[in-house]
Amino acid sequence: METYTSKSVATLLILLTFISSSVHSGSAARPAAGATNTEFIRTSCSTTIYPKLCYYSALASHAITIQQNPKLLAHAALSVSLDTARSTSVDMVKLSRSTGMTPRQVGAMRDCIEELSDSVEQLRKSVAEMNQMTGSNFGLITNDIQTWVSAALTDDDTCMEGFAGKFMNGAVKTAVRGRIVNVAHMTSNALALINSFAALHG
Repeated sequence: METYTSKSVATLLILLTFISSSVHSGSAARPAAGATNTEFIRTSCSTTIYPKLCYYSALASHAITIQQNPKLLAHAALSVSLDTARSTSVDMVKLSRSTGMTPRQVGAMRDCIEELSDSVEQLRKSVAEMNQMTGSNFGLITNDIQTWVSAALTDDDTCMEGFAGKFMNGAVKTAVRGRIVNVAHMTSNALALINSFAALHG
């Protein structure tokens, strides 16, 4: 009885850590760059679905590097999305090792980890391709990146769908959803900024 209670407490502590981190993962330091650069980022982020997350999720802190360059902004958004997806993937692996989950939850977690792995790969390819972008291959590479980032977003949605329904444990569902939603929102913002960049050169 004591062993079971200890395991349950440990699992609860892990879940609370995940829930807490998902709430705060979208915040970042306030921008310290020049007003012109940060205003460019703020204006660009206003075209995304989640503008506040876009602005404060490390993009504003990179204002000096980004300056007023749409390509650098899109690249930064992709990089932030990739880093977030990678860290979330590691978190999901840790959470999957928790005790007390039902077989259905274990299966959903396994599927989610696989979907996240695919999402990370799609974003990784996108960042690498953007580094190779030139005037002559702009259209081809842009199409590839848009396809890959869209696929990454679908992977995130598929992961969340696996935890839908009343039979899923509330704590596990909340912990997973908080993390995956954050990844999905960042990926959505990155796609919006990529689309805006592509439109400028359309």
